[in-house]
Order: sequence, then C-alpha cells, then structure tokens
Amino acid sequence: MIVDPLTLLAFIPAALALNLTPGADMMFCLGLGLRAGPRPAIAASAGISTGGIVHVTLAGLGLAALIAALPLALDVIRWLGVGYLLWLARGALRQGPMRPDAPHLGAARAFREGMLVNLLNPKVILFVLAFVPQFIDPARAILPQFLIYGLVLAVGGFFINGAVGVFAGGVGRRLATSARFNRGLGYASAAIFTTLAARLALMSRS
Repeated sequence: MIVDPLTLLAFIPAALALNLTPGADMMFCLGLGLRAGPRPAIAASAGISTGGIVHVTLAGLGLAALIAALPLALDVIRWLGVGYLLWLARGALRQGPMRPDAPHLGAARAFREGMLVNLLNPKVILFVLAFVPQFIDPARAILPQFLIYGLVLAVGGFFINGAVGVFAGGVGRRLATSARFNRGLGYASAAIFTTLAARLALMSRS
C-alpha cells in the first residue's frame, strides 16, 4: 500500500474541515461566480485544485521546502500574487455591471486565473509543508504519498469551492434584472479581489 489506510481515513476528515474553512480560494470562486457566473467559477475551482496538485508535487520532490527556506523567493511569489489579484480587481471594475446577454468568461481563462491565484499564493506552499508531512510515513515512498493526500485536498476543494461559485453565480444571474444589483456586482467582485490582495501583501511568515 502506498499509504496506510488508517492514516488516510484520519486525513480525509481533516482535509474536509480545511476545505470548508473560508480562505483565499473560496473567496476567489465567490468573486468570480458573482462576476462571471457558475460555469467559470467551476472552471476556476478546477484550476485552483490543479494548482494545489502542483504544490504537493513540488513538496514531495523537496522543491517547496527549498523555496520556503528562501524569504526572497517567497516575497517574489507573494508580490506577483498581489499584482495579479489587483489586475483582476481592475478587470472587474472595467467590466462594469453584468448583463443577462453579456458574453461568458471562457472556461479556459477562468481555469488559468484560478490556477495562477493558487500558484502565486505562498501561504499554500507553507500550508502544504506544515500540514501534509504530518501524515507522511518516511518508511514508504514520499512523493506518491504527497500526491495521494494532495488529490484528496484537491477533490474536496474542487467541490466545495465550486459549490460556492455556483451559488454566487446563480444569485447573480437571478438578480441580473436589478439595475442596483448590477451596479454593485463589479464593485463587490473588485472588493473581494482587492481584499485578497491586501491579505497577501500583509502576509506574515510566522
């Protein structure tokens, strides 16, 4: 067995509890759902999960530990993430109110946005290094264990974050005929992305 079945059973509820905890990924899907609708939010959630798999793969290979040990590398990743989130906020403001006949954000672009937001968040690197190794058996192959636990996190996150995005998108589409609501959608999405950027900018490594 690649992982101990009992350890895996202990990992699943812990991973689910973490997936259910509101964080940057969930808020991003919420904002994207409001801005673009349910389908792009699902695609973004898939992108976020893919980014998570990349993180656990790097951790299993030992590269994430090296990056985490280099404050400058973490700072570069962090400020790239801040810039990207602010760029998304600017896009939400420029897009203006959502209209029922507005073109949908493509799934490929939403996927890329979700993956980039996840990959450019150094908190994910630190989280993977702090949480997943607690369940790793050093007597077994390391990388396959990281991948299995990462897959559990990715699948749970995909469904939970996707559900949040679908709910937000459904609310947005149902209220799309409200002029006041329409005017607020761009501001709400931009505020979410700006808040995420501020949290990332103020991130502490402690």
